[in-house]
Amino acid sequence: MDNLRVLASIAAMVAATAATRALPFLVFRNRKVPGFVPFLASYGPPAVLTILTLYCFKDVDWLAAPHGAPEAAAAALTAALHLWRRNTLLSIAGGTALYMLLIRIL
Repeated sequence: MDNLRVLASIAAMVAATAATRALPFLVFRNRKVPGFVPFLASYGPPAVLTILTLYCFKDVDWLAAPHGAPEAAAAALTAALHLWRRNTLLSIAGGTALYMLLIRIL
């Protein structure tokens, strides 16, 4: 890609991101927020994280060695770190590091 196309792509991404961020404020500035919006705000993130977690485990072969041990151990460490410190970055980094270590040695 030449520089003009790269800049045009970046400009389009910036415009789309700004529009999606500003749209709720523009739509609801003079209206009451519908009841489903707080519902989505409260139940959406846990639902999405549950789907992502299940997706991560979809290709694990539980019947062949190492029987999903790296995935299960990394998920357990991620959950434990998050419950202990409530730090998302620490939880993700710790679980990822353990997973990378285990798939190299098992």
